[in-house]
Amino acid sequence: VQLVESGGGLVQAGGSLRLSCAASGFSFSSYYMGWYRQAPGKQRDLVAAITSGGTTNYADSVKGRFTISRDNAKNTVYLQMNDLKPEDTAVYYCNAKLEFRGATLSDYWGQGTQVTVSS
Repeated sequence: VQLVESGGGLVQAGGSLRLSCAASGFSFSSYYMGWYRQAPGKQRDLVAAITSGGTTNYADSVKGRFTISRDNAKNTVYLQMNDLKPEDTAVYYCNAKLEFRGATLSDYWGQGTQVTVSS
């Protein structure tokens, strides 16, 4: 199983980045996919998620600025980030989760990609 993130980098406030997470080794289309982020000294928090059926949810802090999407043909999930703010600076992690009747059957993480937003 692999989750490989890409697309992070340094951007000025107000700019945009698009993160990608390429998945392999599991049945991608069946999984709930999420993007999390972790700033130094803080806990890892959910940023956005998308179900196998395409339903999305977002953290309040990114609503209207970030968009999560998935391409099941490419086994890839994306996070389009617009109007970036310095407080968006963090390591962004891709997560794949398979749940059934409330139980987590599988839970995979990528290695993370750094996003730095300068003011």
